Amino acid sequence: MKNPVSGTFRSLRSFNFRLWTAGALVSNVGTWMQRVAQDWLVLTQLTHHDASALGMVMGLQFAPQLLLLPWTGSAADRLNQRKLLMLTQATMGVLALLLGVLTIAGFIRLWHVYVFAFLSGSGAALDAPVRQTFVAEMVGDEDLPNAVALNSTSFNAAAMIGPAVAGLLIAKVGIGWAFLLNGLSFAAVLLSMSFFRLSELRASVRAHRTTSGFLEGFRYVWRRPDLRAILVMLFLIGTFGLNFPIFISTMAVSVFHSDARAFGLLSSLMAVGALSGALYAAGRKKTGLASLSIGAGVFGLGCALAALAPGYWWFAAALAVSAAAALTLTNGTNSILQLSTEPSMRGRVMALRVGVALGGMTIGAPIVGWVANHFGPRWSLAVGAGACFTAALVAVYVLARRKEPLLAR
Repeated sequence: MKNPVSGTFRSLRSFNFRLWTAGALVSNVGTWMQRVAQDWLVLTQLTHHDASALGMVMGLQFAPQLLLLPWTGSAADRLNQRKLLMLTQATMGVLALLLGVLTIAGFIRLWHVYVFAFLSGSGAALDAPVRQTFVAEMVGDEDLPNAVALNSTSFNAAAMIGPAVAGLLIAKVGIGWAFLLNGLSFAAVLLSMSFFRLSELRASVRAHRTTSGFLEGFRYVWRRPDLRAILVMLFLIGTFGLNFPIFISTMAVSVFHSDARAFGLLSSLMAVGALSGALYAAGRKKTGLASLSIGAGVFGLGCALAALAPGYWWFAAALAVSAAAALTLTNGTNSILQLSTEPSMRGRVMALRVGVALGGMTIGAPIVGWVANHFGPRWSLAVGAGACFTAALVAVYVLARRKEPLLAR
């Protein structure tokens, strides 16, 4: 008889990973609620549809991914990952609760959002490489690509629920309650991790403490043309292509004149596409530069179609295509980088991945916001499309130098 959790859901054979997935699903719903509420707060209450201010919030939120890069990867490689994750999750939960209290009390100002974006981004910068490499401790290398894809499935299933719930909350009781509920949702992850079977964790080889930990990781990547190409692709796509909060909010408010519920629905519809991409990635056993190139090209096509969309529902459909391609692409880079990297280097390599992909938004988000303000939201999407097509060409160039057919993998 076939195992019911084989194939697409094979990683769920792990007790610890099942607990983690359940807790993360609850927390991810809260995270998506806060994302939508924060964008709506900045665009409609603290400014008059100022996309540059929203770009500044995104820039500050992702700046720590670059600023803390010398330390975040080393921490992931050297420290107890479970304990470190519990600390970062608790910190981000407290920050969300404080932001909710300020908003409900009516004391919130734009500079407060800037400060909280930077502080929560600092927690996320430390959290991200640990969370991504900790997956290998739960399931082992054999099921790692599947577990990465199922993590994304959970995140995007939550993205179907969180934005819609946030839209209803904003319309009925106010923005601050979305922040409060997100803060409380972190308790689900903390609770799930407290019940882990520690004996079943597959502890990775820990790195030795050195004074050049970050530089050692950078040199390791620089010696690998395939890893360099992946990081260049992630920089292009992260800097200009993954600015979905700006794309969605400016198109919803300035082009389609949507209310909070219709705005939240757009994010939920986008998540349908992302979920499809996550499930597709979960069913795959192998990925390579060729599939990354195709994913970047389809992502660019989706952004181009979104820029040309004549109406709300056409825009939503184009978003779904973009999200599916983006998810397949980012999952692929996660699996390739982890599986082709020495275990003692994974934390630093994954910190570079996150720093390049999300830290690039520190540069790109203000630029994309400025383009949306001065030339219109459709042109900001065109910038994203151009970056994605360029990233696809980077992979094609590397494959051509290897003389490897595009559809080889």
